Amino acid sequence: MKNLLYLILILLLTACGNSQQDTPVKEHKLNKERVLSFGQFIKQDSLKKYLFALASEDFEGRRTGESGQKKAANYLADFYKANDIAAAKSTGEYFQNIPKDYFKGKSKADSENVIAFIKGEKHPEEYIVISAHYDHLGIRNGNIYFGADDDASGTAVVMQIATAFKNAVENGYRPNRSIVFLHVTGEELGLYGSQYYTENPIFSLDKTISNLNVDMVGRIDAFYDEDDKYIYLIGSDKISPKLHQLSEKVNDTYSQLTLDYRYNDENDPNRIYYRSDHYNFAKNGIPIIFYYSGTHEDYHEPTDTPEKINYPLLTQRTQLIFYTAWHLANEENPLTKDE
Repeated sequence: MKNLLYLILILLLTACGNSQQDTPVKEHKLNKERVLSFGQFIKQDSLKKYLFALASEDFEGRRTGESGQKKAANYLADFYKANDIAAAKSTGEYFQNIPKDYFKGKSKADSENVIAFIKGEKHPEEYIVISAHYDHLGIRNGNIYFGADDDASGTAVVMQIATAFKNAVENGYRPNRSIVFLHVTGEELGLYGSQYYTENPIFSLDKTISNLNVDMVGRIDAFYDEDDKYIYLIGSDKISPKLHQLSEKVNDTYSQLTLDYRYNDENDPNRIYYRSDHYNFAKNGIPIIFYYSGTHEDYHEPTDTPEKINYPLLTQRTQLIFYTAWHLANEENPLTKDE
């Protein structure tokens, strides 16, 4: 009887050991092929669909406080609901309301930031904020200012990055840190939406690891030819050298775009560093990268329309930003503000 019990015990231990060996080991979240597979969820057709919608006549140029901007805000909220990506607020509300008076007479009505997020797995209290402004200039002298590049392009990029993160989660790879998708209003009036968010943050600024801001990334400027694969990066080295190093490494590993830093120069007469929503995060000591493709003849004109966007290059730029965000979310050691 004792020998029989001993034999049963040996068989059970052997079976347990085989079972553990047969359980597949989950690939590391920073495995290159795995990360590239997540990037494939970013689709050119989807970017084009979102951009044509946002820069359509229906949204009337998306001027802050006016009906077109309200339609765009609802469009964004409906997108996140349809994709089962949670609202930033615990109430389930995607809108962060900004009172009319906050805009100092520049808006006819209250306006809204639209904010969604994906909760992190290992460090859910640490946040990567990916932002773009969705407002534009509205209607002037009977002409709709469509704002396709400025900044329906950045808005569509944030939407597609959200889709890629959501698909990663559905495939069992939740990012270690939380990802915040921040669509701000009032940029064209003076960076008001991002200023309001940083003064009234839904997620602690002290726990915000980085802000990746996307504004005008759909065109090719006069410095480059049609086939050139480039993106301007601004601010990546100003607060955290480690962010700059990570950004360069990610591009070398996955995208191999030309990273152009001409507008990062402190003496740049265009002062691009101070002119988009990342600056309100930088003022608070948060490491930032501003992604930008340069200006063009349609800037702030009714002719900034969606058929002029370079969609293949926009897709590659979107994937680069996603890969950077993915590494920020999953690197073992987060960026620190005093590096």
